[in-house]
Amino acid sequence: MRATLLKNIDQLVNVREDDVLLRGNALAALPIISKAWLLVEDGRIIDYGPMDAMSKTLPAGCDAIDLTGRLVLPAWCDSHTHLVFAASREEEFVDKIKGLSYAQIAAKGGGILNSAAKLKDASEDELFQAAWKRLEQISKMGTGAVEIKSGYGLSTQGELKMLRVIKKLKEKSNVLVKATFLGAHTYPLQFKNDHQGYIRLIIDEMLPRIAEEKLADYVDVFCEEGFFSPIETVQICQAAKQYGLKPKLHANQLHCSGGVQAGVAVNALSVDHLESLDDHAIQALSNATTIGTMLPNAAFFLRMQYPLARKLIDTGAAVALASDYNPGSSPSGNMNLVVAMGCIKMRMLPEEAINAATINGAFAMELQNEVGSIRRGKRANLIITAPVNSIAYLPYSFGENWIDQVMLNGGFV
Repeated sequence: MRATLLKNIDQLVNVREDDVLLRGNALAALPIISKAWLLVEDGRIIDYGPMDAMSKTLPAGCDAIDLTGRLVLPAWCDSHTHLVFAASREEEFVDKIKGLSYAQIAAKGGGILNSAAKLKDASEDELFQAAWKRLEQISKMGTGAVEIKSGYGLSTQGELKMLRVIKKLKEKSNVLVKATFLGAHTYPLQFKNDHQGYIRLIIDEMLPRIAEEKLADYVDVFCEEGFFSPIETVQICQAAKQYGLKPKLHANQLHCSGGVQAGVAVNALSVDHLESLDDHAIQALSNATTIGTMLPNAAFFLRMQYPLARKLIDTGAAVALASDYNPGSSPSGNMNLVVAMGCIKMRMLPEEAINAATINGAFAMELQNEVGSIRRGKRANLIITAPVNSIAYLPYSFGENWIDQVMLNGGFV
């Protein structure tokens, strides 16, 4: 691959010599080089700096691209999605408009069970082709790394089918992919009154098969009233840890469920959603290495309270932003909108939202050494904007497509 020189960059955004998980006041610090250049070779960031100190020894035959007036920032790191699914659920969207709640839709066979029924009839190839289109779509909107969950199988074969699709996406895509086993998404109808029976199925049958085929990086549990209790969540996570799967939990979406505290107790990499928070949950996160991942698109779509981003940040919790791309509660993988929602609805500063969607999102997938910031040696996963006035313009102009080009592994999408 030929080397590429990006020159006359108006602002090179999120430039870091060392990456640390950002929290508190550090989240608002977004290092920028004005009037900059950046050199990409063999898919990696080789060097960068201000234009008046540009390297005189560039690779022979280097392609030079003038980016006057444009910003360059690291591609988005979307650390929570359900991108593999069989069909959309717009009929439930209409039910929501008519006033039915998330719980009411689930109670009549909608929600997760609806997606599980549709997935059962889909072949592995059909699931892959549909997911591949979604992955291509989000890459064009600036996503360079993504976590994808199973959880619509709810049976050994169904979960394995989903995870094999995710593995294939991981192998074939230029987008970095992490896989999460979410067999504990809800209880199948046959286990509605036998929770331990389904948990035993997860622990005794699903986990060994997943480990044997090396299909997952993480384990997730929907810790919520009416789904999996904190005690059940810990039980599943401890079993998964024996197979090398770190926890990343659904926590505190619908109620103050104890999911945050359960996640901290099992040293979860992240606890995600956080629409329902009390002081106990906030305090638990403020003292933890566990990342609080907020999903504002889900709150928007379900007309729920947004996570208390300011409280979390001000008490020292490490936070990330992700899309929750799924057919039921967040049918969008548009991280540009997520960043705008973080600012508009959760009062995050533009710098905080960008950091939460890049470097902290990378930490929430353990990809901080590969992506999430502009650093020598990292993958050249970059967003190049159209000419814009400032960083603040990006979330401010939430309805505009201000992305001009996306680069993944040094090649343009």
